[in-house]
Amino acid sequence: MPATPLPTPPEKAAGVSGRGPLNALENASSAAILRVLRVTLHTGFALLLAVGLVRMLMAGGALRWVWASAAVVLAAVYLAGTVLEKRHAEGRTVVDPRRYGLLWLGLVTALWVFLLAGSADFAWLAFPIFFLHLHLLPRRAALLTIALMTVAVIASQWAASGAPVPHAAAVVGPVLGAIFSVITGLAYAALYREAENQRRAADELRRTREELARSQHQAGVLAERERLAREIHDTLAQGLSSIVLLGRAAGQSLADGDLATASGRLALVQQTAADNLAEARSFVRGLSSPQLEGTTLVEALGRLCERTWTDAEAAGAPLHCRLEVDGEPQDLPQPVRIALLRAAQASLANVREHARASTAVVSLAFLGSEVTMDVYDDGTGFDPPDRESAAGAADGSGFGLRSLRERVAALNGTLAVESAPGEGTVVAIRLPVEEP
Repeated sequence: MPATPLPTPPEKAAGVSGRGPLNALENASSAAILRVLRVTLHTGFALLLAVGLVRMLMAGGALRWVWASAAVVLAAVYLAGTVLEKRHAEGRTVVDPRRYGLLWLGLVTALWVFLLAGSADFAWLAFPIFFLHLHLLPRRAALLTIALMTVAVIASQWAASGAPVPHAAAVVGPVLGAIFSVITGLAYAALYREAENQRRAADELRRTREELARSQHQAGVLAERERLAREIHDTLAQGLSSIVLLGRAAGQSLADGDLATASGRLALVQQTAADNLAEARSFVRGLSSPQLEGTTLVEALGRLCERTWTDAEAAGAPLHCRLEVDGEPQDLPQPVRIALLRAAQASLANVREHARASTAVVSLAFLGSEVTMDVYDDGTGFDPPDRESAAGAADGSGFGLRSLRERVAALNGTLAVESAPGEGTVVAIRLPVEEP
């Protein structure tokens, strides 16, 4: 059975019909030509075999039924090979006909030679068989077998004519037919290779697009994960930390019998929890911070400083926090406003939890094309390389600076941390702002 009597059109051989219209459109012209040539070859083989069989039966002869039986066997062998090849190309059978290609070709050729010995009417059946030899055999071997088959055709025509010398037409016709078959077969092979190259290129393009889509999806997942991590750290984590400190302070007040102070601290716990609930709902929806709704950045930072002062006092660790504004306040883009507010929240939370400072100052400056914000505290300070190396610790701490840097870098801004043990800390942020 053949590797393929003629190459299956690429869209069938590769199952393009199951992969969408992309490859089918790219291979449409070449695939259509291949399909027409393929159908023409099989139709021509069937017609020539039928014509030879009818002429032989009409001529009579004692052995005509032997030749007729051989013709039927040839038709069955040819049909079996082409059907199995097509089913394999369409993926409907696991039997690979390529391993039986040479055996199938030899059987078809031997049956044709047998029929040719019985009747010269089967001589023209050689031309479709030429294409099979060109496809299944190496080029030199195919040319040799085609030459031998051409000689056999000439000999059968000569024997049928009974002339002492073969007629010129009986020689020129088969020779020209063989030459035409070789040229057509080589052109077909070139067209088939071009169609295969197009199919492989389309497959590579499809795989590249799928890989790109997967990588973009993964990048989107990671980006969303980073966004949620920053929002959780700068809002929920800080709020929960405040709730813990306020709850401890309220418990201490209750233990001391100071019900009024305990009640006030519990009210702050409730307010902090409500604010964080609003923040959680907001960033899940991808909206801006509730603290920026219907207000300016300056007002939101002012309230943040007041809240930080109040929470610190309630927790028993007084921290005087104030806001300083330099320049004429301007309307900033929403991403810039959110980034500065989140940076102030994270920085002040770090001051409360780690710095043991008595004073914190948030300095906001509008510089036209840029806006800067510095958060200063007079606390214990630290060694910045040591603190940054601890980013992303197993317990979830140390995430603040890395998160802050990522948030600022996403807006093409810069962040600098200046600190030393015992000398306080300054977190300086600079963000570009589009001119009005």
